[in-house]
Amino acid sequence: MLKPSSHATAVQGAASVSALAPAAPTREELLQAFRVMYLSRRLDDREILLKRQNRIFFQISGAGHEAIQTAAGMLLRPGHDWFYPYYRDRALRLALGVTARDMLLQAVGAAEDPASGGRQMPSHWSSPELHIVAGSSPTGTQFVQSVGCAQAGRYLHPDSDEVTLVAAGEGATSEGEFWEALNAACLEKIPVLFLIEDNGYAISVPVEYQTPGGNISALLTGHASLARFEVDGSDFDACWRTMGRAIAHCRQTRLPALVHAHVTRPYSHSLSDDEKLYKTAAERAAEHARDPLTRFPEWLLAEGVVDRHGLQIMAQEVDKEIQEATECALKAAPAELRSALEFLYSDRVDPTSSEFDSEPRFAGEPRTMVDEINLTLAEEMRRDERMVVFGEDVADCSREENLAQVKGKGGVFKATGGLQIEFGSRRCFNTPIAEAAILGRAIGMATRGMKPVAEIQFFDYIWPAMMQIRDEMANLRWRSNNGFSAPAVIRVATGGYLNGGAIYHSQCGESIFTHIPGLRVVMPSNALDACGLLRTAIRCDDPVLFLEHKRLYREPYNRASHPGPDFTIPFGKARIVKPGDGLTIVTFGALVQKSLQAAVQVEQKLGRASIEVIDLRSLAPYDWQAIMESVTKTNRVLIAHEDTLSWGYGAELAARIANELFEHLDAPVGRVAAMDTWVGYHHHLENEILPQAEDIAAEAERLLHY
Repeated sequence: MLKPSSHATAVQGAASVSALAPAAPTREELLQAFRVMYLSRRLDDREILLKRQNRIFFQISGAGHEAIQTAAGMLLRPGHDWFYPYYRDRALRLALGVTARDMLLQAVGAAEDPASGGRQMPSHWSSPELHIVAGSSPTGTQFVQSVGCAQAGRYLHPDSDEVTLVAAGEGATSEGEFWEALNAACLEKIPVLFLIEDNGYAISVPVEYQTPGGNISALLTGHASLARFEVDGSDFDACWRTMGRAIAHCRQTRLPALVHAHVTRPYSHSLSDDEKLYKTAAERAAEHARDPLTRFPEWLLAEGVVDRHGLQIMAQEVDKEIQEATECALKAAPAELRSALEFLYSDRVDPTSSEFDSEPRFAGEPRTMVDEINLTLAEEMRRDERMVVFGEDVADCSREENLAQVKGKGGVFKATGGLQIEFGSRRCFNTPIAEAAILGRAIGMATRGMKPVAEIQFFDYIWPAMMQIRDEMANLRWRSNNGFSAPAVIRVATGGYLNGGAIYHSQCGESIFTHIPGLRVVMPSNALDACGLLRTAIRCDDPVLFLEHKRLYREPYNRASHPGPDFTIPFGKARIVKPGDGLTIVTFGALVQKSLQAAVQVEQKLGRASIEVIDLRSLAPYDWQAIMESVTKTNRVLIAHEDTLSWGYGAELAARIANELFEHLDAPVGRVAAMDTWVGYHHHLENEILPQAEDIAAEAERLLHY
């Protein structure tokens, strides 16, 4: 029996920690651990050499982190458990089954790179088969996604003992997503294992300037349901025992745990960094003394597990493997230039296709837009048991025992009313006020095959989740070369014209999101379109931002009878609201009705005018064919939208019309939009700032007289 080291500490929250201790590693496991650790270090060294030879373009190492990563990878189960690593987790991935060849193919940007097809920089290795989810470069974004992944596991496989591991450096614990993820994991009581690899520096910033007191474990005292473990992450034996306890805790209690591993960073942050600029010689010498690639072989020798000749043979075998993998990678072809747009969107479901072009089968009395949204959500939840609805205040009543005594909330606009009552709290539930966590969890759920429909209560508060949308959800399929995807739906109440909404309840900003490759953006102007577009969004295989204009929720003029449980509208197909042949107005959202009013005013005033109004409905993609056919017929065009004029959605349309349809134009391209300022509180100020029917009419007249 090997004697255990004394550098593992379990801290509060672990259930019967002594009973959870894993079996000591066998001789074969210890030798395998050495092989993984040595392979990881030598791959770092080989990539550094290749970078200096200008044969690869970036390198960041996992040196000093090998012991804790190897223990985690050997004790967890690839293909059963789920993994959200970060960029230093080379040894973890090697222990799980990623190969040296895989890693070097990514380093050279090869088309054969199994994780990304040459699209990701090195250290972003992933594998659908091993359940290693494609990572990204932003620090900490993976935390909230891992919670959604674990929550999906509980829903899809309630009897499974699977664990979701999420790893990061101590610097990433300063990010809000870390705290939001801990909050959610503890509230939901789900088995997420947080691994914090603390090497003492976030690039050049030491831990005491990142974390109060210099110890993240100490800050987590009082997190209910969270077991905390602290360990010398350079001591493999201590790492094995501590990780084993933490994993067993998660498997047996189905609760979260955190392992705080103190590791070293013997190399600079990356090859773009020089640690000699901020680390003293004494610091660097102390780190070298704790290097796991020095300590672990000496421990193996001292315990009689292997002799020096045995270690040399293993090292030679690893070096040979790396040489062969290097030669293979350097011969590999780069990604094809024509592949740049491949897998930007799903290759299985095309929401722009005729498959989604259906005829309504009307039944019942006319319904408001918000009622149609509510009914469509309910119908789709009945159709697909994988669908869940969540966000702030979306449930009827979080305290289920009170439902018999209260009517229920069901959203601030009642769009989700009754869903919790019908489908239960597992499928419609409230979340903390944490927008990044809401959408991060949606990403994790969607990655597992669920259909999350997440609500951001007001468009004005979507910005904390922007990183999750732009850098995570929208590019997951592309960056993983179709290995992973996140086809979630984001419902957002947007727009002004409510009187009193002011700065923080009136914002638009759709052009910021239509600028994101991989994201679908739609905005209905009436009840019928809301039903059809929402159903398409839910059945779509891409992430969709579904914008719901607050002013249009209960307008009497845009109501419609229910078109049936299978009514869908293709994305990218506009609606001709009013035909005409003298001027085209291209618009969407609340400006559709105002454009109709303006068209009537102008036609009545001028007599000879005939104005065509197009409701785009879908903003990304948009119906260029409809715009082109209308403009070539009318020879004049006006674009109207609610957001600010400068750099707004209309600017792109105007530029394309001027570029591609210039010879058909008899007048400049007109635009009407909000003033370049914020929306004011008093209705007089709001009316001045936001575009009105009179503004559209005035511009229409100018174009018609040109």
